[in-house]
Amino acid sequence: MSLGLAIVGYGKMGRLIAQLASEYGFDVRVKFTRENNLHDSGIVPEFLQGIDAAVEFSTPDSAPDNLRRLAALGVNTVCGTTGWYEHLPAIHESVLTAGTGLVYSPNFSVGVNVFMQAVAHAACFFAKYPEYEAWGWEIHHSAKKDAPSGTLKKLAQEIRASGYNRTLTLTANRAGAHPGTHEIGFDSAADTITLRHTARSREGFARGALRAARWLAGKQGVFEFREILGELS
Repeated sequence: MSLGLAIVGYGKMGRLIAQLASEYGFDVRVKFTRENNLHDSGIVPEFLQGIDAAVEFSTPDSAPDNLRRLAALGVNTVCGTTGWYEHLPAIHESVLTAGTGLVYSPNFSVGVNVFMQAVAHAACFFAKYPEYEAWGWEIHHSAKKDAPSGTLKKLAQEIRASGYNRTLTLTANRAGAHPGTHEIGFDSAADTITLRHTARSREGFARGALRAARWLAGKQGVFEFREILGELS
């Protein structure tokens, strides 16, 4: 039996999720757009009957209110919107109070999240060698609103959390239709080590979000995508 899915934010990612949803056992029963969900006005009980999970890919200014409303109405949600994490403590409390579930991440690509772990391991080693300085660089399509991206910021957090506390320069480019490349490098007078992830399309992000939504159905709590990777295969 298919699970009911709501898509909140029907841009490029939302449309791709709708195309792939049936492969993960979902039936898309409602789509919230800028037109029918202005200031979260569309997220009301009558539109959420039979919804087992929602996938939220909207905008940084819309996401917090969307997430609060979905939690209050008992809907477990996967959120791939970035740029709202200053509200995360309050959203966390809202989800726990409502007894619902949330999975969030700046990037739902399985490959990117494995890449983050590789970067963290590398940073742990290079933290011990003061001759190495680090940089982070990324490029995305020209329509992407945040720069640096949430993914590059998260990579920087992982590097710092691994004990690397020296110079770390971050740069971002926006051009064309590029789906996303992230590069982390460690450089010394003797050599350069570069780790890079390149997305070929948005499909990896959409499939990761749908895997997370399937996993989250019926669960309670707040999870970062990378925390549940081992349970998704």
